Amino acid sequence: YVHLIALSSYIWASITIYLLQAVNDNDIHNIIMSYLVHNCFKETVESFIACTGMKQPSDYLEDMEKRKRIYQFALEGNALKAIELTEQLATNLLEKNKDLHFDLLSLHFVELVCSRKCTEALEFAQMKLTPFGKEQKYVEKLEDFMALLAYEEPEKSPMFHLLSLEYRQHVAESLNRAILGIFNSCSYYYLQQITI
Repeated sequence: YVHLIALSSYIWASITIYLLQAVNDNDIHNIIMSYLVHNCFKETVESFIACTGMKQPSDYLEDMEKRKRIYQFALEGNALKAIELTEQLATNLLEKNKDLHFDLLSLHFVELVCSRKCTEALEFAQMKLTPFGKEQKYVEKLEDFMALLAYEEPEKSPMFHLLSLEYRQHVAESLNRAILGIFNSCSYYYLQQITI
């Protein structure tokens, strides 16, 4: 038994060494840069470029700042501002990605419900969310959001997860990935699936 453990440790160590030798510094730098750009870590990107001597990606700073603002607005629940900036940065993105558009609009609806602006929330839902009900995949989601209006304390409802920071993070991350997908930011496409 002890020999099997030693043998498996040796095999694992050999595989690790082989993999490390197969990956060169440029690959590692590109992976790190992709992660930093994806997550809008501007100052760290600048430091990393200075330390490694990597070529600075074109327009990355401007796009990163815009994406960071959009992400922050979505995360804070200011979905209408996130939508506005997204349409400026990536025209037609939300028109083409209805799921994402629905999720962003739902964030605004949730903020209205949390602010106890139920009449305004209902009017907003009728105007902006109800059209999605023409497609079956949105019907259940719409029912869940509308059910929030039935509770005096929506945070104690069975749909409380829709009010959570985790839900806002999920939507904000999806938006960030979608924008990166459109611009194929800094040619680091292969890491777009890394979440913030």
